[in-house]
Amino acid sequence: MPGNTFGLYFRVTTFGESHGPALGAVVDGCPPGLDLSEAYIQEELDRRRPGKGVGETTRKELDRVEILSGIFEGKTTGCPIALVIRNRDARPSAYEPIKDLFRPGHGDCTYLWKYGLRDWRGGGRSSGRETAARVAAGAVAKRLLEEVGIEVHAYTVALGGVRARKRDLSVIYENRFFSPDPEVVSAMEERVSEVRKAGDSLGGIVEVVARGVPAGLGEPVFDKLDADLAKALMSIGAVKGVEIGAGFAAAEMLGSEHNDEITPEGFKTNHAGGILAGISNGDEIVCRVAVKPIPSISKEQDTIDVHGNPRKIRVGGRHDASAIPRIVPVCAAMVRLVLADHLLRQQAIAPWARWERRVFR
Repeated sequence: MPGNTFGLYFRVTTFGESHGPALGAVVDGCPPGLDLSEAYIQEELDRRRPGKGVGETTRKELDRVEILSGIFEGKTTGCPIALVIRNRDARPSAYEPIKDLFRPGHGDCTYLWKYGLRDWRGGGRSSGRETAARVAAGAVAKRLLEEVGIEVHAYTVALGGVRARKRDLSVIYENRFFSPDPEVVSAMEERVSEVRKAGDSLGGIVEVVARGVPAGLGEPVFDKLDADLAKALMSIGAVKGVEIGAGFAAAEMLGSEHNDEITPEGFKTNHAGGILAGISNGDEIVCRVAVKPIPSISKEQDTIDVHGNPRKIRVGGRHDASAIPRIVPVCAAMVRLVLADHLLRQQAIAPWARWERRVFR
């Protein structure tokens, strides 16, 4: 089955290319009766919208969402919700000079080897612009999760070697990097400007926290909640690593250190990241993703053309110096999609369940 659809009960299919006429998503399985508007979805899209700051692409897209179906008199109908985002500032001609060259770090060569042809206009379907559709769909999932008190927040904990020392989630929407530590924002901005001027790019780490998740979400054995979260986050083009809870640090811990001891009031620690045996335990779900540097850089690099001849390439045009901060709302969207799907799965097998945060008395 082609990999353009995600989820089982809360199902999303995205479509569109970077420099085509539009992108969009079809959300199927959203329950009826939820208040939902274009303005609500737009708030999430505005967080991802391009061209807002230093180091970001100069492509000016308003990313205005249009709801084509599934909403009547301001409420979801239970039918498929079709969302479309028109491309208003596409410039495919900018890619014509390098259309026969494989850009290092991009999927140009793998798309060609897989399909026998490729859309060279900014990478087509493999472009980071595809994630606008994910954010729109994730906003629908966010609205569903609100009904049971689940909140998802994503923020930048490292960018180009500059690390946040605090975790104050109350300030993440008050700065352009979605940093939980306002004291490092200026250092992040300086680092981005420095790398941008050098014609290079940089990566970082994004953390996602889900609060209010009830115990019991997740399907053993292959659809574990953490497995689906890892898949969802790894499906984002710039993500090269995912960890849950203590993650890779767990390899350096003793069992007595890593185990989250249990009391009548709850877990003493949260090294498990809110998930045990692939099932949510009622604690905060904590994920982190490693974001690679943007591959489109103006420094000269070695490559080959479509005929296998050695060539040199400099990638010009309008590109971000880092996927951060615009990838941050994308990470939140993917976590929301997973939680919405597993919430509906759990209701399908246990419709009588009380949605309590924990099983502790």
